[in-house]
Amino acid sequence: EKVLVVPANVIFEKGKWQGLKRDNLNYYLDLIKNNYKFLRRGDAETDSTHKQPIGYTIIINPEQKKVFAYRRSSDDKEYTEKRLQGKWSWGFGGHIEPSDGANGNSIRESVFREINEELDFLGKTMYPKVIGYINYDSDDVSRVHFGILYVIKTTATEIEPRDSEIEKMELIDLS
Repeated sequence: EKVLVVPANVIFEKGKWQGLKRDNLNYYLDLIKNNYKFLRRGDAETDSTHKQPIGYTIIINPEQKKVFAYRRSSDDKEYTEKRLQGKWSWGFGGHIEPSDGANGNSIRESVFREINEELDFLGKTMYPKVIGYINYDSDDVSRVHFGILYVIKTTATEIEPRDSEIEKMELIDLS
């Protein structure tokens, strides 16, 4: 499997930062679109000279002021990312693959693909919107990934997982 990567020195040409960045939204999208290549996923997962942009989507119900969160399966033998097994998350997403570029925006297309593979919405949803970027180099997983943070608003009070890697899902208060 090949995944989209960008040299880390290109992403951080204006200085390295940690945490959530909510400014210059188009700047980072343009950097990624103009400087990407594909590497074998196994190689990319241990190569900190490259970052793997991940469309990371938070799904909220603004009327109820709630967010969907889930626990990753802790005993699924087929689970591909052993470093994340059993951990809670409130973002859905995954790697950008070569097939995601068919409609001209591989980042956005990967978000649609991942959401459709993982979830079944029981309500209306709005178009995903980029709200920031996430960079943490605190562990082996985050050291090689660069989050493109999206938000999807929905009227859903339930979302059914389509993926066995999701063990438990809850709608929780944003607070």
